[in-house]
Amino acid sequence: MSYTLKSKLGDLLKDAVAVKVVEKYAPGITTNPMIGLAKGMALDALLAMPQAKQYGITKEMVLRVLAEIETIKNK
Repeated sequence: MSYTLKSKLGDLLKDAVAVKVVEKYAPGITTNPMIGLAKGMALDALLAMPQAKQYGITKEMVLRVLAEIETIKNK
């Protein structure tokens, strides 16, 4: 499955490869107790939230994460 900015966070969290890559860029974020509240949200919607900036998560970072997931899955 290819992920985009329209993908739901919950879909990424169900994918072991995606979780590993996300953790590489934002350690601990996939196990944060508050993450459950965002599982139904699209990645682009999450980027618009002030908490994204608080954690240093940018659109560029998310696009890098998505590209890396795609690269690993296509090996």
